[in-house]
Amino acid sequence: MSISSNEVRRQFIDYFAQKHAHEFVPSSPVVPHEDPTLLFANAGMNQFKDIFLGVDVERGRRLRRAVNTQKCIRAGGKHNDLDDVGRDTYHHTFFEMLGNWSFGDYFKREAVEWAWDLLTDVWGLEKSRMHATVFEGAPGQGIERDEEAARLWRDHTDIDPSHIHYGEMADNFWEMGETGPCGPCSEIHYDQTPDRSGAGLVNAGDPRVIEIWNLVFIQYNRGVDGKLDALPARHVDTGMGFERICSILGGKTSNYDTDVFGPLFTAIADITSARPYDGSSKGGGDPIDVAYRVIADHIRCLTFALTDGAAPGNEGRGYVLRRILRRAVRHGWQTFEMNEPFLWRLVPAVVDAMSGAFPELTGAGDRVAEIVRDEEKAFDRTLGRGLALFDEAADRGGRRISGEDAFRLHDTFGFPLDLTEVMAEERGLEVDVDGFNARMEQAREIARAGGGGSRIEPALVELVQKGGLEPTSFEGYVRTEISYSGTCSLYRIEDDRPVAVDAASDGEAVAIAVSRSPFYCEAGGQVADTGAIVTDSGEVRVDRAIRVGDIVFHVGVVTSGTCRAAGDGAAISLTLRVEEARRRKIMANHTATHMLNRALRRHVDAEADQKGSLVDDEKTRFDFAHGSAMTAEEVEAVERSVNHDVAADMPVYFDEVPQEQAMKINGLRAVFGERYPPVVRVVCIGVPVADLMAEPGNDAWRDYSIEFCGGTHLAKTGDAEGFVIESEEAVAKGVRRVTALTGRVAHQAEAEGQRLVGRLEALRGADPEQLEEALAPFIRETESVTLPLRIRTALRESVQKLQAQVKGHRKKTSRVAADQVVDQARQIADSAQDGVIVASIDGADAATLRTAMDVIRKKRPDDAMLLAAASDEKVAFLAAVPKGLIEKGLKAGDWVREAAKMAGGGGGGRPDMAQAGGRDPSKTDAALEAARQFAAGKLGG
Repeated sequence: MSISSNEVRRQFIDYFAQKHAHEFVPSSPVVPHEDPTLLFANAGMNQFKDIFLGVDVERGRRLRRAVNTQKCIRAGGKHNDLDDVGRDTYHHTFFEMLGNWSFGDYFKREAVEWAWDLLTDVWGLEKSRMHATVFEGAPGQGIERDEEAARLWRDHTDIDPSHIHYGEMADNFWEMGETGPCGPCSEIHYDQTPDRSGAGLVNAGDPRVIEIWNLVFIQYNRGVDGKLDALPARHVDTGMGFERICSILGGKTSNYDTDVFGPLFTAIADITSARPYDGSSKGGGDPIDVAYRVIADHIRCLTFALTDGAAPGNEGRGYVLRRILRRAVRHGWQTFEMNEPFLWRLVPAVVDAMSGAFPELTGAGDRVAEIVRDEEKAFDRTLGRGLALFDEAADRGGRRISGEDAFRLHDTFGFPLDLTEVMAEERGLEVDVDGFNARMEQAREIARAGGGGSRIEPALVELVQKGGLEPTSFEGYVRTEISYSGTCSLYRIEDDRPVAVDAASDGEAVAIAVSRSPFYCEAGGQVADTGAIVTDSGEVRVDRAIRVGDIVFHVGVVTSGTCRAAGDGAAISLTLRVEEARRRKIMANHTATHMLNRALRRHVDAEADQKGSLVDDEKTRFDFAHGSAMTAEEVEAVERSVNHDVAADMPVYFDEVPQEQAMKINGLRAVFGERYPPVVRVVCIGVPVADLMAEPGNDAWRDYSIEFCGGTHLAKTGDAEGFVIESEEAVAKGVRRVTALTGRVAHQAEAEGQRLVGRLEALRGADPEQLEEALAPFIRETESVTLPLRIRTALRESVQKLQAQVKGHRKKTSRVAADQVVDQARQIADSAQDGVIVASIDGADAATLRTAMDVIRKKRPDDAMLLAAASDEKVAFLAAVPKGLIEKGLKAGDWVREAAKMAGGGGGGRPDMAQAGGRDPSKTDAALEAARQFAAGKLGG
């Protein structure tokens, strides 16, 4: 059958949503904002991870069956397809994953039956071309052969029994990462050989027999120790490569021959004037077709990643995107001779082709194109020279690009190692990767990028999965201290793993879980609370509060006495006390962040979407989408606007409401990519939430700060006491960062700024010499203290003007001094008589001493001369001897060295010209006398 890609997507979703009661769940962003263990969303199950782990209990109860198409990127980390893209006709960095899920509902039988029904009855694929694989087992890990799945294929479908194959762990056991949900899987492969003879090619990586659907039966969790434990409930996670199934249903042998890529190939041909893509007839290795595939794939990947909040950079996902972009640019440069930015011009083609299925692309195209263009410009400046260096290295002979050359390509010209490896492979060469890595180790002072951080969180996840812990009720919105009586689970932390204990003593690290807590856990950019847990027998300093599902763990150290557990119906009395002064500062900064967000939209950019934030007790740091630096006027306007809101002392309202209704509030701001629960907490400054909900479409609401937020806030804006912007800077292309202060810290910064303004004003009347001496320490002081940005900017501008005055005065005095030196030199030349001149030049330095020498030599070319210039700390000597006197024995180098020696220094040079220096200017006269005697001795005077 022939079917469009849009129809394939629609029919898949409708089959499960309408026929089998699955809920359609929109794709999560490819940037996993809530999962720091992933660079990119690489599978449909990423957004459901907490359900599989059993820690998102509420969502797991509500969502039993789901279907969607997920945006995925596999270009870094465990799942990485980047190296294969372009070389074959079925790998991609960006792709869609069609999937259906069961969360503790149906299992293997339904998954197998429905997959077979959709493929053969709905889409009409030939049953005789279908093969299924099942897991052969791993006795060494205690995992049995999956005979259940094999039986289901035999008994519940009409697949040819000889087409059921057993596969090893690498092919038929699916794992999301080093840790996390996993289980055996059954893959469906499609035989595209003309005579259906591809049974021996299953799982062989041959494009003629290709995997089209993976049915994963999630029943285990792999812990940080590598051990597999059974999950609380069994789940199904299936994934079908959208691009692959489109090619099969369209009767194509290549994913790139479908209408998914057709519009992009047309756009590439238009921009490059290259011959049309002809992958089907030319074969996979044609360099022009390879370039088409690489560029089309990579611009899709870049467009989606940048739309979803990523940005090119030097670390993590930013570096992966930079590698992808540069790989595409290199193909354009070498294959299509595109020696100027071109990739950015393809962004509209991606938006046009994909925005129907993914509406978030609409409106993002201009910003994405600008980021891509700027990245291309930066790489273009070094690409040509880097390619020349590579050619030079490749032409040296041998079979290998040295590690030193690979490092230079990376460090100087921005060539990622894998790009160099691809280029080397194209010439039949290898790269000395070990040598490259050794040079990289020498070049950096810190370890290469990695997951980082403590391992306590995954260990706590495992703990929650085992069950038996009471959910924690958060009471921190209304109080910062509670008296608690009930069960208490106590764990001593050993090597980042919690070990259940009955008691912990002074100095031991612990994690404590109770059913009520005032401690806020880090979320939404706000840091976790700190404080203490006090019992009759001891006290624990709480350094972090970590939420895993419904459980809050209070992590810290026993600071006195003994802390005890209470379980099995027993109860313990304790007090949980948040550090209130710190919490107040955090609340002030968080409420100020909301006011800042509103002010930025009003005075800088109405589309300034939030890209991230950090709220702690010292500052608020807010990242937002904006293409250029804020002007001084914008900084002042934003600061003035927030302070106006602070002075207005407006009440801060919050309430929990259904998300579906809250989304209708006019002017609501939500963080793009954030997954919100069915019931959300709305925080509004100035208007009760009930009023918003009563009239959600009111245009007046657009003038207020209205956000989804689970953080802690002030009761009134006036409690922030004040607000200043400390800095504004770029953190990525198209993303700016504002750091701001509130309360006492803001007032201190303001007072410090005014003090420095007064000091600088006092300097304006100083004479130039005093001013020059005072400016250097003043500049150091301004750079070392916390100041409002507007004051720091004004001080810098004023300092620059004063420095210009000093510079002008210095030039003027230098000219006067130079004139005086020339006058002295003329007088010395006019009064000289015996062919040897030894003299001191008052007010000269090293530069003007040479000027004096030139003046004298012009008048007395046959004379030998040695001049001195003394300052407070040193003395300089300069000597010149004509050829005739050199022949008589006087050499400038020896002469000047003799003089300098008397002044505690040294030097030397050529026989005709030499210079030296002394450390004791008080000996200048003695040095000159020594010079006269030395010359007389050589010349017989």
